[in-house]
Amino acid sequence: MSWPLLARAPAGDGHSVIIFPGFSASDVTTVPLRKYLDHLGYRSEGWSQGFNFGPRAGVLELAREQLLKAFKTSGKKVSLIGWSLGGVYARELAKELPQMVRGVITLGSPFAGPARSTNAWRLYELASGRNIEREAEKYNLTEAPLVPTTSLYSRSDGIVAWQGSIQAPSAGNPHTENVEVIASHVGLGLNPSAWWVVADRLVQRQGGWKPFERKKGLHGLIFPDPQR
Repeated sequence: MSWPLLARAPAGDGHSVIIFPGFSASDVTTVPLRKYLDHLGYRSEGWSQGFNFGPRAGVLELAREQLLKAFKTSGKKVSLIGWSLGGVYARELAKELPQMVRGVITLGSPFAGPARSTNAWRLYELASGRNIEREAEKYNLTEAPLVPTTSLYSRSDGIVAWQGSIQAPSAGNPHTENVEVIASHVGLGLNPSAWWVVADRLVQRQGGWKPFERKKGLHGLIFPDPQR
């Protein structure tokens, strides 16, 4: 039912987009979003590492190699999108290699709160064999990347505490924002309003970043008032 509206999103410029799945998920979960972005004219790809069970040995190294390959192949900066834990990967890669990253978009990613501020931390420790608090200490997760960064969050998330997805103002990067949508955590990557924000953010030209505009009318009903 949302397709007639979603199909009206501005056409992309063909640059590469890498999408990282959430915890315990695989590239299968991001197929719909990737097909949508391909329809708009982008060159999307999954992370190609099977199920995401945390930053095990070699995971971040392979993600780094994938970003480097996409950058060299296209000759353009690459956009990174991450769902939940996948968004944490996207942010950390952008911090490490900002010269290759055009922008970062995260969907319900827990980077701003305590490591156990999600309902999945026990499952994370069981599946990864790692202590989530010690893992978080290795990175400055709250720090924003130096590239345009958008965090989509939902107060009805149900798994990640929405406050943990709020990017605080960054002195080093004024091009950060938080956009609220109405969705569940497991539905964020399939949510039409989230797709619209993703398309709107990806189409911005480099050097011309502007915050997402919440318009009046129907747009205002879909995207909650951030001042409420």
